[in-house]
Amino acid sequence: MSQAATQAPQTAAADSPLKVSLERDGRLLKLTLARPKANIVDAAMIGALLQALDQHLKEPRLRGVLLTAEGPHFSFGASVDEHMPDSCAQMLKSLHALVLKLVESPVPVLVAVRGQCLGGGLEVVAACNLIFAAPNAQLGQPEIKLAVFAPAASCLLPERIGQAQAEDLLFSGRSVSAEEAHLMGLVSVIAEDPDQAALDYFDKHLAPVSASTLRYAVRAARQDKASRIRAKISFVEKLYLEEMMKTHDSVEGLTAFIEKRQPTWQDR
Repeated sequence: MSQAATQAPQTAAADSPLKVSLERDGRLLKLTLARPKANIVDAAMIGALLQALDQHLKEPRLRGVLLTAEGPHFSFGASVDEHMPDSCAQMLKSLHALVLKLVESPVPVLVAVRGQCLGGGLEVVAACNLIFAAPNAQLGQPEIKLAVFAPAASCLLPERIGQAQAEDLLFSGRSVSAEEAHLMGLVSVIAEDPDQAALDYFDKHLAPVSASTLRYAVRAARQDKASRIRAKISFVEKLYLEEMMKTHDSVEGLTAFIEKRQPTWQDR
């Protein structure tokens, strides 16, 4: 039977920001961010990703997830409007629920990145197992420039690339190229077609193995890391909501971004 005959078509409700399909004869769950060019990780996108993962991760034949995006960019990040004080608590809790769902996924999560992958978009990506990036990919956590910090990335990046390199990205807010991200260990593979590279990896290494044994291997490899990230996310979420968001500068930075003006810092 041909591959085309064994793939379910990608589907999405008319108002859904996500396309969902089961491919490779039900062995691979493909999730495609479908609001180009920005593919903002807002409440709707987070909810759609959580729903798809909740629905499919327990399927016994599943051996992997491929997360990708339509358009020239993976994601410009989270919704700044949803970061404002009256809505940031719910936004942060739902984003962290998604990050933990990915970190604790029972099967490997592969992700294909093109173009910009910033802020909340990179936090989602960093929670996955293997990152396949196009040469034009730019990855960064620019939150500090808005006078906030990146909570999930503060937990995820030190685990992936070490404390010093994580602090560089988190404190500077700079973006790095696919090549630099690869040298850091953040990006696993650079490929002109990262989607195809991820599929090739899946076909060669994941599709042939026992799905049940693969789940035990994932649990064994990630147990300590998942526990550390879950504990630290609880701490940084409280730090973000109960302390930082009560400062003048954090609210000013977000407001200035929305109003398209330069912020005025009071350093408090």
